[in-house]
Amino acid sequence: MENISSAWLYPIILVAGALQAWGPPMNDALRSALANPWLASIVSFLPIVFFLAVLFFCIPRPLPTTDGVNGMPWWAPLGGLAGAFAVIAGLLFVNKVGAAVFGGLTITANILMSLAVDQFGLFGMEQHSLNLGRIAGGALMVAGIALISFF
Repeated sequence: MENISSAWLYPIILVAGALQAWGPPMNDALRSALANPWLASIVSFLPIVFFLAVLFFCIPRPLPTTDGVNGMPWWAPLGGLAGAFAVIAGLLFVNKVGAAVFGGLTITANILMSLAVDQFGLFGMEQHSLNLGRIAGGALMVAGIALISFF
C-alpha cells in the first residue's frame, strides 16, 4: 500500500458503522410492512443492486481480466452472501432482542472473528498477530455486550 496515512479513512468508517445500526430496525419495519421476510430481503437488496449498477455504468473501468477471474479464490464471491445472512438475521430478530443487543452481538462477533482472520491471515488478509491488547479489546467487547444484554 502507498505511504499515505489511512487515518483520514477512520471518520468514514465510523460513519459507515453508525449507519449500519440503522439497517436492522429499517429492515424490521420493511419486514413488518411486507409480512414476508424473504420478500423483504429482496426488496432490501434491490436499491443496493440498482445503485451499484448505476455506478458501474457510469464508471465501468477497470474491467476484470481473464487472469484475474481465473485466479480468484472460489470463496471470493461469497462475501455478499455472508452479508445477506446478517441482513436476514436482522429482519427476523432485531425486534425480538432490541437494536442495541442485536447490534452489540453482531459487532462483538464481528470483532472476535476479525481477530481470528487477522491472527491466521485468512482470506488473503495480511497477518496481524494476537497480542495482549487485542485479546483485552475482544474481552472488553464481550463484557460490554454482556452488560448491554443483561441490563
